[in-house]
Amino acid sequence: MAEIVSVMAMAHAPGVTGWLEAAPVEEQVAIKAGYEEMGELLRATKPDVLVGIANDHMLNLPLKNPPDFTVGNAADWEGPAEFFKPWLAQDGYKVAGQPDVANCLAQAGEAAGLKLNSREDLLFDDNWSVPLFYLTPDYSIPLVPIHMNCINPPVPSPEVSVRTGQVIAETIRNELPDDLRVAVFATGGLSHEPGGPRYFTLDEKFDRWFMDLLAEGDIDKMLKEATIERMNAAGGGGTTELLAWMVAMAVAGGTPARSIFYVGSAEMRCGIGGSVWDAIH
Repeated sequence: MAEIVSVMAMAHAPGVTGWLEAAPVEEQVAIKAGYEEMGELLRATKPDVLVGIANDHMLNLPLKNPPDFTVGNAADWEGPAEFFKPWLAQDGYKVAGQPDVANCLAQAGEAAGLKLNSREDLLFDDNWSVPLFYLTPDYSIPLVPIHMNCINPPVPSPEVSVRTGQVIAETIRNELPDDLRVAVFATGGLSHEPGGPRYFTLDEKFDRWFMDLLAEGDIDKMLKEATIERMNAAGGGGTTELLAWMVAMAVAGGTPARSIFYVGSAEMRCGIGGSVWDAIH
């Protein structure tokens, strides 16, 4: 069976590559060091492919009846979308896809009753452009992007998110080639309210509470306490991106996560942090 060699989750925000120099120096140092450490941890596992779960910022999914998940099955990807390049201060990049892996995951998800589809024409913004910048700086590791509807109600419930992670893990282990090394990462959050009245604020208490829940490794407690309502209270329209972190938690088998870094950054307009699962069951 294929091996899951790494599971991690991290925030993304356009300012991380677009205007990091606007943050206080100590925040700049901590944010950059945190992302770089996560990249080093991932590359040390020598993955053959990355399977990522990220929220869609209403750039690809339909407004009416969007799927919970869209699996990208193109042979190649380019990013960021043209209009996002100046905001991210990125000229552009290309990364290979892995259609066979993508199609296998999509078929397994459909068989499990998940609300998903697959596409070859996904646009990337900061959802992929920020984490890839640090995880695979030379863009040499193929990517299977899974876009998640975390914004447009009804979003998938925490229970659906956990079930999706379980399906991903089962499919990787039981359906993919035996010698394949797969790294799974989720990206989104932490607390933020894009375009809302709390756009320049964040909820550091919530962020640390959520990351502590991950560190406990108790899926049942996570499902009970980290509700959609609790996330929206910490930042409407953005904090529910943490549903992707629940997917990652389930991929890891509900083992305790280790917090790598956290910075509550008003300049980034978001809580910035990342966790990794050292044990994967």
